[in-house]
Amino acid sequence: MFLRRESLKEYMRLYPVISIIIAINIVMFGILELSGGSTDTRTLYRFGAMFGGWAMEPELWRYVSSMFLHIGFMHLLMNSFSLYVFAAPMERMLGAWKFAVLYLGSGIAGNIFSYQLQQDLYIGAGASGGIYGIYGAFLFLSLFRKDVLDADSSKTISIILIIGIVYSFIVPNVDLYAHMGGFLGGFLFMAILSTIIKRRAMRRGL
Repeated sequence: MFLRRESLKEYMRLYPVISIIIAINIVMFGILELSGGSTDTRTLYRFGAMFGGWAMEPELWRYVSSMFLHIGFMHLLMNSFSLYVFAAPMERMLGAWKFAVLYLGSGIAGNIFSYQLQQDLYIGAGASGGIYGIYGAFLFLSLFRKDVLDADSSKTISIILIIGIVYSFIVPNVDLYAHMGGFLGGFLFMAILSTIIKRRAMRRGL
């Protein structure tokens, strides 16, 4: 399920939303680097990073724009790898539009959590909220829709989640609240979607 054997052309055809997200992330990273550096606070702020703990509140568009900015090359590389490998089955399962809603909604939820719960001054960016939303959606399926995921995929998801939790706590400068909010957002989205699908199936059965 999580093994990617497609050529780049096949991947872009099968997973258009992920391909677009990764492409935007790469383009924005290049723009940041050319405009002052992707680790420069003022540059990040200027191009739409989230922030909190200051006298003013962040504009609403930052809850989305910050998802496409990354702080340093390793940040971009790790998030792009996670999207490329682990998000692909979810886009195939949900379809492009539902997947886009899951990803963006989870990222926004992560930014809301981060803004509300951070106590200190911070500036935040990255795709992690959306990625953890995908993990949350997979966890819901592995717990409540065992007909959708095989045993090996469920085990892989459990391992990914454990690694993600450990990573969130031990790696410095990781936005734990964004991860938490994104994860809960994805779990809730999948729960609502599953309920809607079940109700539609019952209506058709009647």
